[in-house]
Amino acid sequence: MPAALAPQLADLAARLWQARRDGTVVEPDSVAAPTCAEDAYAVQARITELSGGVTGAFKVGSTSAEAQRLLGTTEPGSCPVSSAYCFDSPARIAISPAHMPAVEGEFAFRLGAALPAREASYGAEEVAAAVDAVGGAIEVVGTRIAGGLAGKERFLVTADSGANIALVTGNLTADWQTYDLPRHRVGMSINGRTAGEGAGGRALGDPMNVLVWLANRQSETGAGLPAGMIVSTGPCTALDPVKPGDSVVADFGALGRVEIAFTEIGGAA
Repeated sequence: MPAALAPQLADLAARLWQARRDGTVVEPDSVAAPTCAEDAYAVQARITELSGGVTGAFKVGSTSAEAQRLLGTTEPGSCPVSSAYCFDSPARIAISPAHMPAVEGEFAFRLGAALPAREASYGAEEVAAAVDAVGGAIEVVGTRIAGGLAGKERFLVTADSGANIALVTGNLTADWQTYDLPRHRVGMSINGRTAGEGAGGRALGDPMNVLVWLANRQSETGAGLPAGMIVSTGPCTALDPVKPGDSVVADFGALGRVEIAFTEIGGAA
């Protein structure tokens, strides 16, 4: 259990977890928002514990200029994704309209070697050498805070599991270095209609830059990243709203497709 979590932050974690599980929302005026990154990540850790404590992947958000403007921040944020919310494509996922769900096409790396905590910073070449595969992913994002993501401070979004609802990963390929990820195009379609599109460079200029950022953040906290971990590196496409009943496909060209069919929390599967 995270140490010395203040009572108001423990309450925030419990309420955010209940809202995530039940498809409800928390009124922002009814809770004490974190005032620093340390507290935000502590709330996040408590929610991970409440969800079962098993990390299936990491997501990194606020890696595009648009997302940073939306949240009023100048840096990314990260969150462990509980294994309960990690899926392989094609996936069937229950969502709540109250969470204002949306989808983003992203690149996901799998680590073949650990990147443990240490004093020296990691550089791009060393991090790249630890990667054994890359593929496409869709992050389903949303918020358990009433009113949506716009206008919410970075710390509150970080506390709310980094706005993650679920992460769906497609096939991973070991020959990832043959792809020019910053220029690699990604297209999203919803119910057969073209939606957002973009390229890997939307995420901090290169998805690898995102992985380096996370490796160093995890190192600084003393946690590191274990071998086998999957890391989703932030949106290449726009934030496209979805609802129960929608079918979504992210097309990564030669890297394949990622597919989701959405149902509603509490509804028929």
